[in-house]
Amino acid sequence: MHPNDTTSAQVRAAKPLTITEQARRAQLIGVTIDLVARHGYPGTSLARIAEAAGISKAAVLYHFPSKDAVVRTAYASVLESLTGYVGAEVASRSGASAVEAYVRSLVAYLRDHPDHTRMIVEALSEETGIGDTPNARSRREAVAGLIDAARAAGDYRPSVDPQATAVIVNGAIDAIVSECLADPDFDSRHAAEELVTMLRRSLGTAPQDAGNPSS
Repeated sequence: MHPNDTTSAQVRAAKPLTITEQARRAQLIGVTIDLVARHGYPGTSLARIAEAAGISKAAVLYHFPSKDAVVRTAYASVLESLTGYVGAEVASRSGASAVEAYVRSLVAYLRDHPDHTRMIVEALSEETGIGDTPNARSRREAVAGLIDAARAAGDYRPSVDPQATAVIVNGAIDAIVSECLADPDFDSRHAAEELVTMLRRSLGTAPQDAGNPSS
């Protein structure tokens, strides 16, 4: 069977991978992330992936049935790494502290992994066919859940709208990351802290209870 046969690739994917196959797939995923980050989705081809990995195009197709399949797998790898890092930071905290950990850890991860950030940005393109992007409803729901928990814990005012606030928080984070990509000198760490301060002042119960909005 020819190595670029889609059915053949799917059959191989269903079988347990050998250590060598796992290593090769990991290499191809890493190469793809780097290429997409540097050249964008349109500028990343199977031939380019093969050249960067030092193997033939047919060898790439042995592991993945198409360019889109490699890109989707690379994106999934980036997302798994990102959510694992942020999830660990958030899981160790509760209430408003969990929301703040989400802001800080997400900005920090994307700042420290610019290649992953650009991979995610490219995933927003309709060309990739990737549906589970940072704009997905699941992301908003996850953050809304954190905000609702902070409200239930008494850290945020009862009148806070978790869904609307989640949209605002995610939008602010995306703006910080976008600015960081455009301007390497932009201090995203400071921007994240400013966002945390704004959330405390606008959502917290202390200013309202004290009757001093400027506190």
